[in-house]
Amino acid sequence: MKKSPVATFSSGEYVVYPTHGVGKVTNIAKQTIAGSELELLVVNFDKDKMTLRVPMAKLDKVGLRKISNETTMKEALATLKGKPRVKKIMWSRRAQEYENKINSGNPVAVAEVIRDLYRNENLAEQSYSERQIYEHAVERLASEVAVYDNISVEEASKKLLDTVATRNL
Repeated sequence: MKKSPVATFSSGEYVVYPTHGVGKVTNIAKQTIAGSELELLVVNFDKDKMTLRVPMAKLDKVGLRKISNETTMKEALATLKGKPRVKKIMWSRRAQEYENKINSGNPVAVAEVIRDLYRNENLAEQSYSERQIYEHAVERLASEVAVYDNISVEEASKKLLDTVATRNL
């Protein structure tokens, strides 16, 4: 079995933790836990006021990754312009699928959620849960786009919404 190389992270670098979004590496520390010394990557999430300590040996298992490259970002933005694909299954099942896509940490999957749940002002209202999932997806992708483009999260959100609003239906 071939082992994938562990990505190297440095202090001050932005990273994506699949279930929490974009965070900043603040430190690489050694800590003794239960009698054994572990090397930990310390990631700070300002928005949630949360600090996460991930053992270096578990980085590949938890899915921590660097900010997406240009190819992935272009693919995510192209996905926003696509035709929405709404499956004809119960909302609870779709909601679960959308949450799984958001928590996958894959920007293209998050863009699919935004594309599928986007509603123009002149269309029917969204349910509360639909709106919550939609806003969560926009916030998650916007935070990564903001770091990638070196702009504010608000500007990144506007960029995403402008992109999805201009799609050809």
